[in-house]
Amino acid sequence: MPKVRHYADLVAILAGLMWLLVYWSVSYSVYIDNIEPTMAALLIAGSLIMISFVHRPIRVLLSRYHVRKRRTEMWMHILALPLGLAFLLAILIEHLITPINGIQKMLLFNVLATAGWLVFIFTLAVKLLIHVVKEKRRHREERKAQ
Repeated sequence: MPKVRHYADLVAILAGLMWLLVYWSVSYSVYIDNIEPTMAALLIAGSLIMISFVHRPIRVLLSRYHVRKRRTEMWMHILALPLGLAFLLAILIEHLITPINGIQKMLLFNVLATAGWLVFIFTLAVKLLIHVVKEKRRHREERKAQ
């Protein structure tokens, strides 16, 4: 498996972790009624984003196809799917069980986004395992052919 794909996986995992930090900091800020955790998380995220735009070697690496593809997959796992599911689950909970407020809806989204991120990591691990097994089989077949 090419080195750029491993790098792309690592970048996507770390980017997902960074955004999960921002999501959870919002919930924690609401819980403690203080905006400092959210501001700290946004400062960290903003600094990392600014460094990736300014530092040329990082910018070149982040512009590669595999990195963009993995980051798009990561966004689907931690933003698009959890937003839709949280919306539908919140409607079901409100109609069937009890009304929920915005804080509880945000917590529901955070839990689903974290689960999506873990599924993303599991998916990458399975893909890596499949590639390793294919490479070993290919090398064995090449040895037999010689």
